[in-house]
Amino acid sequence: MNSTKGETNLDSLKNKIGVSTDAIYVILGASGNTGSIVADSLLSKGKKVRVVGRDASRLQRFVRKGAEAFTGDVSDAVALTKAFRGAHAGYLLLPPITSREDQERESDAIAKAVTESGLRYAVYLSSYGAHVPQCTGPVTGLHSAEQKLNAIGGLNVLHLRAAYFMENNLTAISMIQEMGIFGHALLPNLKLPMTATPDVGNYAAKRLLDLDFSGKQTRELLGERDLSMAEATAIIARGIGKPDLRYAQFPYDQVQQVLEQMGMSPKKAAVYIEMFTAINTGVLAAQELRSRENTTTTSFEEFVRDVFAPAYRATQNRRSVS
Repeated sequence: MNSTKGETNLDSLKNKIGVSTDAIYVILGASGNTGSIVADSLLSKGKKVRVVGRDASRLQRFVRKGAEAFTGDVSDAVALTKAFRGAHAGYLLLPPITSREDQERESDAIAKAVTESGLRYAVYLSSYGAHVPQCTGPVTGLHSAEQKLNAIGGLNVLHLRAAYFMENNLTAISMIQEMGIFGHALLPNLKLPMTATPDVGNYAAKRLLDLDFSGKQTRELLGERDLSMAEATAIIARGIGKPDLRYAQFPYDQVQQVLEQMGMSPKKAAVYIEMFTAINTGVLAAQELRSRENTTTTSFEEFVRDVFAPAYRATQNRRSVS
């Protein structure tokens, strides 16, 4: 069920749920791409924020802004329960996948901690395609986590099914510089929704501030528009001044080898190949019609200008120095 229909007057709703200015927000993955945006946004509004992460040093920038830091692992249900206790709302996510077994262990821990702490409101970072129960790579684990959170009585949860992250394209920088092409397993002309992580973080923060959802709801975030990899490559080519840059679709076995050369285990790499296959075959696809509510603002051109091109130049400079 989408969250934009049948919402009550915000002030009335807040009175009903008893939100106070002393409400604590707990943020998982606070040092990550979306979690950091959520934490910064809530802190800028003067909210009480508890940031959770495995590395205490990476949480200190939030502490300097007034946040409370909690060091703990997402797979540790006891630690998470302590982190969630006393909080009214939270931003929940799974760390980048290491294995399906890890995903299940982490989502078990999160669900147990939510239940035992009595957390009442949560925005959970999921993915488009999470309605599919299997054969979608890491998205399979996100589906499982959604189901576990949906089974918790008394929890109001909004699942944010984010599109393919524009930031995923940053991994192509070294290939472009070394091989002069942008290669991937995805079909060249298949249009897919792409969104920027700051847009997802800002949307999550707004919904946490408003707490204008109840029960178990979903919202896809589909980016500014759908793009094919060939179109994305053309935009990158213009942004980095390489007009001859072209996109090349690689066979799955070659992509598997590249992922393993990047340091992934064969098992983990195979999970990503499963996701790319699911995208190419239409198994993993958006379900909502594009609308004002699920369209975010950052265009791919802006992403290339503000993020990709600077990262490309920085990498190029480091290569030239070395």
